[in-house]
Amino acid sequence: MTYPIHGACQCGGVTYTLLAPPAMVVACHCKACQKLSTSAFSITAMVNAKDVVFEGVMADWSRPADSGNISAAKFCPTCGNRIYHFNPAQPDAIKLKPSNLSDTRIIQPTAHVWVSEKQDWFSIPDGVKQFDQQP
Repeated sequence: MTYPIHGACQCGGVTYTLLAPPAMVVACHCKACQKLSTSAFSITAMVNAKDVVFEGVMADWSRPADSGNISAAKFCPTCGNRIYHFNPAQPDAIKLKPSNLSDTRIIQPTAHVWVSEKQDWFSIPDGVKQFDQQP
């Protein structure tokens, strides 16, 4: 994999450049992520804030997480694509939504979380870490 990798929302109003590989890629099966993705799970690439450069105007939204933390999101106000999530108490950690990268080969989950809420029809590949809830 060669960096940087570029990403953009559906309409191109928000673009970004990922400068380094993610620390890990996680598939979350919680009900909130199922609603977010309109699928069985949501993919997140954990990256350092210093390793990604964003351009364009983003809107934000937040909700309390089960942990008591705030789960905040940045998204394109025109097309609605989620760009990343973050905890305001940890601004250096970005939970990038990598499906909008130009090269999606990094989207290979190294862990699956909230498998206690996963769809019955989805099978997690052998050898991938699994957690019933948030580790």
